[in-house]
Amino acid sequence: MPRVTVFTLGGTVSARGGDAARMTGREVLAGLGVPEGADVVLRDFRRVPSSSLTHADLAALATEVRATVAAGSGAVVVQGTDTLEETAFLLDLLCTTERPIAVTGAMRRPDLPGADGPANLAAALAVAATPACRNLGVLVVLADEIHAARHARKTHTTSVATFASPGAGPLGAVVEGEPRILLRPATPATPRPLALDPDLRVALVTLSLGDRGELLEAVDDRFQGLVVAAFGAGHVPAPLVGPLAATAARIPVVLASRTGGGATLSHTYRGPGSEHDLLRRGLIPAGPLDPAKARLLLHALLSDGAAGPAGYDRPRITAAFAHLNGSGTA
Repeated sequence: MPRVTVFTLGGTVSARGGDAARMTGREVLAGLGVPEGADVVLRDFRRVPSSSLTHADLAALATEVRATVAAGSGAVVVQGTDTLEETAFLLDLLCTTERPIAVTGAMRRPDLPGADGPANLAAALAVAATPACRNLGVLVVLADEIHAARHARKTHTTSVATFASPGAGPLGAVVEGEPRILLRPATPATPRPLALDPDLRVALVTLSLGDRGELLEAVDDRFQGLVVAAFGAGHVPAPLVGPLAATAARIPVVLASRTGGGATLSHTYRGPGSEHDLLRRGLIPAGPLDPAKARLLLHALLSDGAAGPAGYDRPRITAAFAHLNGSGTA
């Protein structure tokens, strides 16, 4: 009999109308059909909007999820969709396991017509209880689609089909309550579980037309790392090259794209402020990771590096991002 542990964190799926009130985890699960023969255990973990979740919350969640899967249970995490993709990817980095871990939520409140929470939760339970969904890493399950956490993104503010995997597509779907896996990731998100130190700070700066770098000046000794969401395939205004190079000499700086799809390049463009110019000055390519996920990976790598001599220095950070670039080399 497969066991599935459900961690409820709050979000739209548990909303009581439009105010701050939240249902308990038991109320969220009430009346929901569970997969035949499954043993469902509830953990009412938090009751907050996902926009209010903290690194400390997620570090504590990862600890509980790791213990749960080590005891032989699949896991479902239910939270708001605003930061769902970040929670899922972070769990993918912290909870390396063969057992299925599914993250889900809802786009419509329970009191609105066409509320999607029950269907999403039922699909996530089916995924977490199904042996065919093992060894896929952490999964995002909404609208009957199954996505790898590393690729999944919220792409629309209100659509119930908001989650997509730009450049990759879903791994499979839930059909008549049965998960069907069509594709499998070539590699795990990380070769071994990483750590998360909630006290570390990693900045994310998104560039815009005419940017003069004022926000870069705020990345001081309070931060241990920086992700730059640059233009296109990894380009910045020429006057920002010097400040970025100086910052990269002090802390790891990851170069990501603000576009929302596709990978950063390495040598297609070679002028001032190009990706080639920036990488030769010490910036680290994010590859296909979007800026928010790049920030989480850098944070986890820096946390892991603080644990001892086996941790990650800049070359190891570069290799960890290359591990996910799809080239088969690191």
